[in-house]
Amino acid sequence: MKEKVICGIQQVGIGVNDFVEAWKWYYDNFGFEVKIVDDEGVAERMLPYTGGKPQPRRSGIAVNIRGGGGFEIWQPKGRELNYLKEPLRLGDLGILIAKVKTADIETAHNTFINKGADVISEIFTAPTGQKHFFMKDPYGNLFELEEDGYVFVDEKKTTGGANGAVIGVSDMERSLPFYMKLLEYDKIVFDQTAVFDDLKALPGGEQKLRLVILERSKPIEGPLSQIMGTSHLELIQAVDGPGKKLYEGRYWGDPGYIHLCFDVRNMAAVKAETEAMGHPFVCDSGADFGMGEANGHFTYIEDPDGTLIELVETFKIPIIKKIGLYLNLANKDDHKPLRILKLLRFAKVKRENIK
Repeated sequence: MKEKVICGIQQVGIGVNDFVEAWKWYYDNFGFEVKIVDDEGVAERMLPYTGGKPQPRRSGIAVNIRGGGGFEIWQPKGRELNYLKEPLRLGDLGILIAKVKTADIETAHNTFINKGADVISEIFTAPTGQKHFFMKDPYGNLFELEEDGYVFVDEKKTTGGANGAVIGVSDMERSLPFYMKLLEYDKIVFDQTAVFDDLKALPGGEQKLRLVILERSKPIEGPLSQIMGTSHLELIQAVDGPGKKLYEGRYWGDPGYIHLCFDVRNMAAVKAETEAMGHPFVCDSGADFGMGEANGHFTYIEDPDGTLIELVETFKIPIIKKIGLYLNLANKDDHKPLRILKLLRFAKVKRENIK
C-alpha cells in the first residue's frame, strides 16, 4: 500500500444563506476569483449530519491565485436554516475562526476599515511574532488576517487564501495526537495558558485559555501543494470548561464554518491510519465522486469533539471547460507539485458571471 500524504489545507467550508452574495463578498474582499467547482444538486452522502435524508444544496470552491487554501461556499436549499441560538465564543467547540493570508498587514487593516468592513481589532503581534488582526464577514463569521509572505502567483493582491484555522477543543491532550499525528501538524510552536491581550477583542477572549499553535515540520508536498501553500492550526481550550458544540442540534451546511478540508493522496492508506487511531470515516463518497466538472474521492472524520474534518483526494479539476482543458491528477507523483498548476489562473471568473 502506498503511504498517506497530507498535501495541505484545501479549503474551509462555510455554510451561507445566499451563495451568490457570499461568493461576491469573498471575491471583492479576499480575492477568491478562481472557480474550482460550482455545482447545484443534492447532498446524499452526509446523512448522519443532514437529518438522515438527502438535502438540496448549491456549493462551490473558490481560491485566490496568490496562494492559500480555498473556501467551499455551501448554501442549503429547500429548508429553513438553523442559526446559532447564542453567539460564538472562544471556548466553544468547533471551527471558530478562518485564517487568511495578507502580504501587507497595515494595508489590509486600513483597506478594510476604509471599506466599512467589520474590523473588530487593532493589529497585534501574535506569540509567534506574526502580525494579525480580526474581522467579521457580513454573516458574522470570524476571520483572522495574518501577515504571511507566501506567494504562488504574485498579482499584487492585498490578501491571499486561507492560512489555517482556530479550532475549539475540550481536552487539549486528547486533541493533540489527532492533529499532530493524523493530520501531521506535528510541530508545537507555542503552548501557553493565559489571558491573551490579542484575543480580548473576541467574544470569550477575556477568559483564561490554553492556546497551542501547530505547524508542519515537513515542507509542502503533493500535486496541488503550491497553490495551497503553508498553513498552521491553533487549538484553543477554555480553562474553566468547554462551551457549546457549534453544530449541536444543527445540520452540517447550516450557517458557519462547517468543516476544515485537507487535500490528501492515497485514501486507502489514510483510511487505515484513521481507523487505527480510532477516527474511522463517518462519510465516504467512494473513489469516483463527481462534483460539477471536478472529480475525486472525499471522506469525513471527526476530531475528538466531533468537529468535521474533510479529506479529499482530487483526480480532476476543470480549467477551461469549453475547450476541454482539465488538470488530471490521478496518476501524478504523490509528493511533487504539479508544474502546470499556474494554469489555474485561467479559471478565474468575472464577478458579473457569479449568478
